[in-house]
Amino acid sequence: MAEASYTAKDITVLEGLEPVRLRPGMYIGSTGLRGLHHLVYEVVDNSVDEALAGRKRADRGRPPSDHSVTVTDWGSGIPVDMVEGQGVSALTVVLTKLHAGGKFGGDGYKVSGGLHGVGVSVVNALSERLVAEVRRNGKVYRQEFVRGEPQVTSRSSARPTTPARRSTSCRTRRSSRSST
Repeated sequence: MAEASYTAKDITVLEGLEPVRLRPGMYIGSTGLRGLHHLVYEVVDNSVDEALAGRKRADRGRPPSDHSVTVTDWGSGIPVDMVEGQGVSALTVVLTKLHAGGKFGGDGYKVSGGLHGVGVSVVNALSERLVAEVRRNGKVYRQEFVRGEPQVTSRSSARPTTPARRSTSCRTRRSSRSST
């Protein structure tokens, strides 16, 4: 029997959210109903983390009639300023890059749940559509994603909000390509 060759050409490097879409079970355990629940838990965990950090007043989750899930917390709001060396906003980085977030060091979060830096990006990768809305700095910032890809850059809305009011709202719908 001839020995198969195995060289550097056989090594594949997956970038961005591609590994999540290729092997979702590695990140959420299942592509069925249990995996769908795991995605919802990840977004809710972020809301709980805001409460544990003492920055959250209330949260709201609701299942709209279009089979999507919306979770809103009144915590600190995902930062929307540019991330040095990335060329995009922190909101875009957190939602499109694995292992990106505020839970790896510093004084941001003493305790946190979820997948630690991959949770909301995994939710984004496996969602048909995700809309993130952040209230910070007296403005409302909104960014839409389709299957993990940003559709436009994060932009602030013309509708002002109270400067002290901060929140993050994620509305997501599971990809129809996932099995049940």
